[in-house]
Amino acid sequence: MLGALSEDEIEDLLKKQTTGRIGCHADGITYVVPINYVYQDGCIYEHSSAGKKIEMLQSNPLICFQVDEIQSITNWKSVIAWGSYKQITEREEMQKVMKEIINHIMPFFTDPNVHPSHGITESESDVGTSIELILYKIFLDKKTGRFENHFSSVIPL
Repeated sequence: MLGALSEDEIEDLLKKQTTGRIGCHADGITYVVPINYVYQDGCIYEHSSAGKKIEMLQSNPLICFQVDEIQSITNWKSVIAWGSYKQITEREEMQKVMKEIINHIMPFFTDPNVHPSHGITESESDVGTSIELILYKIFLDKKTGRFENHFSSVIPL
């Protein structure tokens, strides 16, 4: 059975997950990339280093965000949301956000040697050479959610 997620179910899925996909668009190019995040107070919070995603977000702050929970091909939940990017520059907010991200994603690390800012690198052979930590938030202004559950008794769309 296919159906729509309630507002509470949308909020729960956004809070529970740690990895989603952000879609950005600038200069005629659309770019979709996975991110680790924490969701609080209607915002997606994330950290990154400088690169294509940040350049595109600074050029056009309007984004699409997608997160899902997939048990099987006939048992899944998905949320798509739209919003706008804003870089966090105030020191106190940066520290608070980084702490929240670490607390949210660290329980999912299986390798104790991996650092919470694992996407940031000093090695030129890795994804980049920039080690500047960029923290940002996405203000979500529209959210939709769908599900499929072959065994659900929920009323369909």
